[in-house]
Amino acid sequence: MTSTMSAGTRERRTGAPASRPAGGRRVRAGSARSRRAVAGWVFSLPFLVLYALFELVPVIASVAISFTDMRSTDLRDPLAVDPAGFDNYSRILSDDVFWKAVGNTFYFTAVSVPLTLVCGLALAVALNSGIARFKTFFRVGYYLPVVSSIIAVAVVWNYLLNDDMGLINTVLGWVGIDGPDWLNSTTWAMPALIAMAVWRHMGFAMVIFLAGLQGVPQEMYEAATLDGTTKWQAFRHITLPMLRPTMLFMVVISMIGNLQFFEEPFVMTQGEPLNSTTSIAYQIYEAFGTGQYGYAAAMSYVLFLLIALLTLVQFRLLREKE
Repeated sequence: MTSTMSAGTRERRTGAPASRPAGGRRVRAGSARSRRAVAGWVFSLPFLVLYALFELVPVIASVAISFTDMRSTDLRDPLAVDPAGFDNYSRILSDDVFWKAVGNTFYFTAVSVPLTLVCGLALAVALNSGIARFKTFFRVGYYLPVVSSIIAVAVVWNYLLNDDMGLINTVLGWVGIDGPDWLNSTTWAMPALIAMAVWRHMGFAMVIFLAGLQGVPQEMYEAATLDGTTKWQAFRHITLPMLRPTMLFMVVISMIGNLQFFEEPFVMTQGEPLNSTTSIAYQIYEAFGTGQYGYAAAMSYVLFLLIALLTLVQFRLLREKE
């Protein structure tokens, strides 16, 4: 009792708490973390169940289907489907139409992505530094095609590209140029789809670049002006380096979207003429439409691998240098 009182007296006199065992605190802290972890898993369980049912299970099933000869006639008894091993993937290697679609897809992506980014960046720079009074009007105007229905866009562009009474050929006729039959020409059908895609998506690029530009400190431009730099030098040495993360995001997102381009050929050309506008996604759609489920699944995973590899390359090329 004397020792207890002396300890309490020392604690009151010195203001320092008497030493207590730390094991109890560790046990209580560990049990609190365990309760929080259990609560987190309980709250996450509905999402995890839905994710497993609607994401993981279909993905695993589609991988399995890609190694079978499943067709539309097998839907009544899926368990009786014959395994095909790597036959579907071997068929892809010898499918000339598929490789034509691969070439068209890369052509479409290689041209439309840079054009979309350049047009979007130019619009963003103009809106960020120039037009002040009507800035909101132009933002809405340029972004409107992004949210417009592809059917409405197709109707407008079919009229513009019509070889007889289309607006583009009419304007070309004013200067003595006989415009081509855009959508029925193996030479001009893909450029026409690229032009429509750039027009549709540059508004999205503009909004993202505009957000990136507004994050650049104005003090950097003021210091550059005091040093006598021109606007082009400031754009090259300040704006572009500061937009590097935004540029990486836009390149990756645009590339992934364009490698899956489907709406343009589906609505405008149905892959014609002579498969000059067919894409990988359109070929997958055609395979599903004809009931070749196993082959369509195999093509889907080839497209997935192409997108994953190209995305990795883009991250390595455009990521920040340490």
